[in-house]
Formats: sequence, C-alpha cells, structure tokens
Amino acid sequence: MNENKNVIVALVLMLAVWVGFTFLFPPKPSPEATQDANMAKEVSSAEPVQVPEQVQTPALSAGTAEAETPATGNLPAATVASIRNITVETARYTAVFSSSGARLISFTLNDYRKTAADDAPPVQLINTDSLRYATLQTTGTEGFTLAIDAPYEVDSSNDLIKLQPGEGHTLQFRSVTSSGLEVVKTYAFKDGHYSIDLQTTVRNLAAGPLTGALELALIKYWDDDEERDAYSFAGPATLVGDDLEKVKVKKLKKESPTYGSDAAWTSIQSKYFIDVVVPQENAAEQTRVSRDSDRLFNTLKTAFFTLQPGSAKQFDYFLFFGPKDLELLKAEGHQLDKTIDFGFFEVLAKPLLYFLTFFYGYLKNYGLAIISLTIIIKILFWPLTHKSYASMKSMQKLQPEMQKLRERFKSDKERLNKELMGLYKTHRVNPMGGCLPMLVQIPVFFALYKVLLDSIALRHAPFAFWLTDLSAKDPYYITPVLMGLSMFVQQKLTPTAGDPMQAKIMTFLPVIFTFMFLNFPSGLVIYWLVNNLLTIVQQYYIHRKN
Repeated sequence: MNENKNVIVALVLMLAVWVGFTFLFPPKPSPEATQDANMAKEVSSAEPVQVPEQVQTPALSAGTAEAETPATGNLPAATVASIRNITVETARYTAVFSSSGARLISFTLNDYRKTAADDAPPVQLINTDSLRYATLQTTGTEGFTLAIDAPYEVDSSNDLIKLQPGEGHTLQFRSVTSSGLEVVKTYAFKDGHYSIDLQTTVRNLAAGPLTGALELALIKYWDDDEERDAYSFAGPATLVGDDLEKVKVKKLKKESPTYGSDAAWTSIQSKYFIDVVVPQENAAEQTRVSRDSDRLFNTLKTAFFTLQPGSAKQFDYFLFFGPKDLELLKAEGHQLDKTIDFGFFEVLAKPLLYFLTFFYGYLKNYGLAIISLTIIIKILFWPLTHKSYASMKSMQKLQPEMQKLRERFKSDKERLNKELMGLYKTHRVNPMGGCLPMLVQIPVFFALYKVLLDSIALRHAPFAFWLTDLSAKDPYYITPVLMGLSMFVQQKLTPTAGDPMQAKIMTFLPVIFTFMFLNFPSGLVIYWLVNNLLTIVQQYYIHRKN
C-alpha cells in the first residue's frame, strides 16, 4: 500500500492534464466551404453586412423547399408594392420587424456591448439586411400554404414605436393568401422585459374547408469559420421533458433531430445570449432542428387541423431574446433558467453563482465578490484541509520508520502491509486522512470553474488596474505568474512522502499550472491565487503549531 501522496499526485496530474489539454489544444471546427465575405453576420456583428443578390437563394421552411412567391390575397395594392420596416424601442432592446413575412430582422440589446470598451457598439442578436436570415418565419402546409415573404399590412402608421417606462404595446400584421386563408400575427411588447408574446391567428375566408398545419421557425445565420469559445456550448438546444437536448451544429449536416409535443421550448444559444421560442398549449406538436447551408432552423409545427368557412384558430408563443442571466430567466418563467447548463456539478454551481451575485450586490465589484466567495469557501473547508495537512505532516514524521519496515519486509508484502497498519494504529495516523478531505473539495472547484467560465455576470466586468474584463485572460499574464509563485510556495510548505520522483513531479506542477492558467479567465485565476494564499497561511499555522 502506498502513501496518500500517490493518490494526491495522481489526482492533481489528472486534473492538470485534462484542463491543460482542453485549453492548449481546443477542438477545431470542421472545415466548411467559406461563405462570401460580404454575407450578413449574426450576433455580435457591429455593422450590418450586405448580402449579394446572387447568393439570396430561395429559403427553406424547416428543410422543406417552398418558393418565395408572394401571395397577395385581398391586400391593397399599395401594401403589396412596398415593404415596411417597423422599429420597436424599449429600455431593454431595439427590434425591427419587416412587413415581408411579418418577420424579425434586427434585435439589439441596449445594456450589452460587443467589447469592454466604453465606445463599443451594442450586441446585436439579430442583424441582417437580407430577409433570407429573418427570423420568426411563419409558413404552412397543404391548404395553409403561406409564402415565406408574404406581404402583410400593418396596423400602425408609424415606423417607430417607442415604449415609455412600464408601458406595453402591440403590433399587428395581417395577410390573406390566394386560397382565402387570413393570417394575423400580433406581437405584444412590455417595457423592461426581453420577452415578447406572439399570437398567430388563422381564419378561413374561403367558401370551402381548409386543412393543413402551421410552422413557426426560429432562424439564425451560422458561419462555421467564426471564432467561438471552444469551451462553451453554442448552437440549438431544446428542453424535452426535464432534459436539455443540445445539438452540435456539425451534426446537423447528417441528421435533423425531431422532438414531440413534450418539447417545452427550443432555442439557439451562444455563450452568453439566447433566442428562445416557447409554444403555448397546442402550438407545437413537433419541433425540428435542422440546417440549410448557412442557416439554422428550430421549427415548431402544429398538428394538422381543419378550418371550416368562417372559423378561426389561434396559436400563442412566448419569445425571449436576451442574456443568459439566471435570475432574469427565472423571473420570466417557462423553465428558461434551464438554458443555463453548468453540467454535472450544477447542483453546486447555481448556489455558488447565487452567493457570487449576493456579494456583488454589496461590493459592486465582481473581483472583490470572487475574493469574498473564495474566503467563505476556505472557511467552510478549513477543518477538512486542516485535518488533511495535519495528517500529511504526521505521515511525514513516520517516513523513517516506514522506510525501515519496507527494507525489512521488502520480500513479504503481506507482512509489510500488516506492519504498516500496526504503525498507523500505534501513532493514530490515518493514511487516507490527507487525501479524502482534498477529494471533497474537487466538486466545488469544478462547479466554481463552470460558474466563472460561463456566467454572463463576469462578461466585461472590471476588477482593478489592468484587469478590465474578468471573463477574459489577463492581458499581461501577471496574475497567472503570481498564481504560479504562490503554488510554488504552497508546494514547499506541503509535507512530502520522501519519494524523490514524487518530489520532482511536485516541483514541476507550479510551472505546468502557470502555463495552463495563462489563457484562463482572469476571474478564475484570481480565485485560484487567493485560495493558494489562504492555504499558505493555513500551512504556516500548522507548521508553527507542530
């Protein structure tokens, strides 16, 4: 039986290799045919990008080809001839809708910037000059066939609608197909919210019955060559029952996942932001995730139904375009907080995020909040770590006697183990006492790692001096170097097992971790640095006591 030091070294090395390999060798995106450089860009594009006419091919409805031929119905000629863009301004966002298909063509977040610079442009979740990439696309099948770019008349004569604080407003679009189907899309806005209510009503104006199904598609421009965070999920995600079904975009080239009526909502996510459609009641019998060239589709399809002449049917949807802020998403309801997935250690991650936010509420600085949370965690684990280091110190004192026993019974392992256990019992030393308390802390580390890596709270959050963004790496690598030095001091104070090979490994660990932490978010490096400093204080106290 080897000492607990072997276990500790193995665990630390596994952690170092796993995290180091992930950060030093991130997965590369699969090669794609490069899209035209002038093609419209989605989220985070500061300026609208023009799309050449020759690449504006007919769009697909959830993967099913439908020609974009206008269906004028009974609309006035003036409405058919022109396309209007209506802008809705609230405190949270600025949205632009087109009368062509009653689709959303732009959505800008007023409270979030593209970079940490003071003059940085706001984040645009949707940003396109081409209707090919417009989202909230409504189409139909069979008797409900509706062109993607069907012209809609608008109930507002104003092209700018600005909501006052606490005010609500509705925007209604109406179109009639050549078959006599009236389609009315009503968007309801409320100032102070990122959510929008969408009500789609279809009415049969024809002389005979109409049968078919309606589809609502969430659409997103996707560029495989765009630089994304390799350690956070980006792409389609659907809540099916209690499970969040994430789909890697590269897999959509081979398959298009389909979910049943148990899909609570479907979304397209980036690291910090999300577009979500929540079907209400019977608004979606089927949800399908697919890809068409440079577009992602999350398509919600109703069940087939029949409208008798003069009858109507209504379908309601809850829409959300905004940040992945846990408290905000909880307040919106519809289980939207499940869009934030901290993985296996979520049960620990969410409370840690809560306390981090709690400290920020008083300190108004996330750097100080991280330090405060680190101190609290260290206090909670102080008895365990104290026991761990005390046990390791006791084991170190027994090394001379243990070495004598190994030499004496080197050919009889059974007797050696028996003698070692007797030695432990005599001196009241638990050989695993130094290891188990440290193992208990590993889940907390991984949970906090996920919180600091993915939490939008740290996005562009400044700390002090040169650290202007806690979600980004230290631009001058000062904190990783300090962290490495603190780890070196900590390693020197840690009792060793007397094994020369283990001593060499432990000597190199600070160097390995320093290089590994160079590209870590500075918020995570601050946590590790402060934790090391507190551990050094604790180890010094144990040495003085013994």
